[in-house]
Amino acid sequence: MLTQQHPTEAKLADDPLAPHVEAILSHLGEDSRRPGLLQTPKRFSKAMRFLTSGYEADPASVVGNAIFDAEDDGLILVRDVEFFSLCEHHLLPFFGRAHVAYLPTRKIIGLSKIPRLIELFARRLQVQERLTAQVADALMEVLHPRGVRVIMEAQHMCMAMRGVQKQMSSTVTRAVRGVINEA
Repeated sequence: MLTQQHPTEAKLADDPLAPHVEAILSHLGEDSRRPGLLQTPKRFSKAMRFLTSGYEADPASVVGNAIFDAEDDGLILVRDVEFFSLCEHHLLPFFGRAHVAYLPTRKIIGLSKIPRLIELFARRLQVQERLTAQVADALMEVLHPRGVRVIMEAQHMCMAMRGVQKQMSSTVTRAVRGVINEA
């Protein structure tokens, strides 16, 4: 006699992360078979794969052939690039804005590639300090500019929702590479 598999069990079998999410829900006291949670393990798995998709690419592939000859050596600044990431300590979001400046040597990068580089590193489990440094280091590596400055300001849900519970606080980090002034 064949035993019939519960619909949830059949759907979880094709996603290796989903059964673990179902177990977490159970440990939290939830019934993962109630209607509102039937698809949650799969949805969570899909969301986490998207939010951590930055492991699948490297800076060179993101930049591609979008490096061009510089016509002068003036400062280039891209401001207010929105980003979001997940804190590696609590798996809670942090989000904010990045400001990236560089002094070209002989090459400039397509402007849209700077937000793409930020996104690449932000879509990994992170701490803000490392994220800031990774963006600066990637620009140094692909462009070889005279200098790079990256400033990131973010709100961390691990501070707002738990622990100290300070909803209006923000964290500012900066990374400076090469010769670049405070101006």
